[in-house]
Amino acid sequence: MDICTLMGMLIPFVGTTSGAACVLLMKGKLPGMVQKTMLGFAAGVMVAASVWSLLIPAMDMSSHLGKLAFIPAAVGWILGILFLLLLDHAIPHFHMEKGTQEGPKSRWKKSTMLMLAVTIHNIPEGASVGIVMAGAAAGETTLTMTGAIALSVGIAIQNFPEGAIVSLPLKEELGKKKALAMGVLSGVVEPVAALITYFLATYLTPFIPYTLAFAAGAMLYVVVEELIPESAEGEHSNVGTIGFAIGFMLMMILDVALG
Repeated sequence: MDICTLMGMLIPFVGTTSGAACVLLMKGKLPGMVQKTMLGFAAGVMVAASVWSLLIPAMDMSSHLGKLAFIPAAVGWILGILFLLLLDHAIPHFHMEKGTQEGPKSRWKKSTMLMLAVTIHNIPEGASVGIVMAGAAAGETTLTMTGAIALSVGIAIQNFPEGAIVSLPLKEELGKKKALAMGVLSGVVEPVAALITYFLATYLTPFIPYTLAFAAGAMLYVVVEELIPESAEGEHSNVGTIGFAIGFMLMMILDVALG
């Protein structure tokens, strides 16, 4: 693994950390409209990344299967959704917007479960970066290192609001420094997931189309299960839709221009 690949894996973590650092600069909570816009934006980035950076390359890499080229993408996509569904049911976590706990009943602190909720969402994002970079390193013609960096940058951009959404609500309960630490820790899983999937995909090159679609399925689960419903709750739901459109367009441009 060269230094460029390693740095590319760290870019999303920088986005999360930068967003979490907002807790040091902002006095109050994020206004509702801003939070809805950010959630919609994150959803748009993830949907575009799932399509252009993951599902389409998975099917292109399986073109030798002819009309059955969809099989690796379909199988991986379903497995990714089931994986996130399993994590959602197996790990106690808390959603601040809903004010409810999900997963097994637990006496863990609300702050810990909130961090776990975002950590669960960050796993497929890190995995997608590692898989695309592994494919580029393996010489797959449908995957390039510039495309992998574009994906990493796009995820970092949508991680900025996620980092802020984690740390700001915890400021009153934990204080600025601990809230910042929790926000940063929620993003650590991304480079870890990227490294693990990079090395796994390197040794399992024939299965890269499946792993690409797996990451796409996991990301889309997060979008449909959490981000879109939370961005559409209550009044002014249209700002979430606008945020989605902007995020989708930005990620699409990044992937096509740099991919």
